[in-house]
Amino acid sequence: MEWRTVKASRVLSALMRQGWTLKRQRGSHRILGKDGWSDITFAFHDKEEIGPRMLSRIAKHTGLAPENL
Repeated sequence: MEWRTVKASRVLSALMRQGWTLKRQRGSHRILGKDGWSDITFAFHDKEEIGPRMLSRIAKHTGLAPENL
């Protein structure tokens, strides 16, 4: 399945369903953590659109898959 453009709020909720937790936040920069993975910075406003290229980069660091959205 291919990546498509998705709202940031949808990506964030998909990550939360997969076990990522919000460690801290400052403005739109959220630091997410999950056991066994390095922390990631999720720096998108909720209504912002995230394109396929950025989604594949996020997936590389989080294990997210297109079917999880």
